[in-house]
Amino acid sequence: MTTKARAKAIPEYLIYEMDDGNPIYYNGYEEVLDGKKNAEAIMADGNLQALLKALIITTLNNLLSKTYIATVGEQGLTLAKKSWRAADVSIFKRENFLFTTEYSKLPPEIVIEIDTKAHIDLEKTDVNYYNRKIQQLLDFGVQKVIWIFTGEQKVMVAENTKDWITSNWDKTIDIMEGITLNIEQMLDEAKA
Repeated sequence: MTTKARAKAIPEYLIYEMDDGNPIYYNGYEEVLDGKKNAEAIMADGNLQALLKALIITTLNNLLSKTYIATVGEQGLTLAKKSWRAADVSIFKRENFLFTTEYSKLPPEIVIEIDTKAHIDLEKTDVNYYNRKIQQLLDFGVQKVIWIFTGEQKVMVAENTKDWITSNWDKTIDIMEGITLNIEQMLDEAKA
């Protein structure tokens, strides 16, 4: 089967994100197509990712003022026609959050990502996926993208007007004025 024929045969539910009309599939989609895994097995979070989402959203809900709304899960963001991305945690100004079942067409202020569920083409470097997604989110109007890498225990903070900084996750990172997170500390407290 040619690559184009295989792409046409891939069901839509295995698409994780869409980048300028090009599907980005869930990591492990080939195993679903081959019958080795079911779709839920590649779409679900692992323990660490699920715990981090829960800890982060709990902290945010306790500290954010009523002028913001924080979401958790795979928040759909429509960047442009045929382009949408998913966000693990989003912080919206209340006026930019519409109470609909559709993907948001308005940008959150901050997006926090934990690893990725995207299938990354090994012929291209995975850095291209991360950098492209971050830049697209910033171009969409997101003020800050924070990406947590659990395997490397690193955190990258990207803002349009500043250098993108990657640090160890034992460093405290500024989310927004008056709100900081320290991933290592949060996990240590969860283990206690």
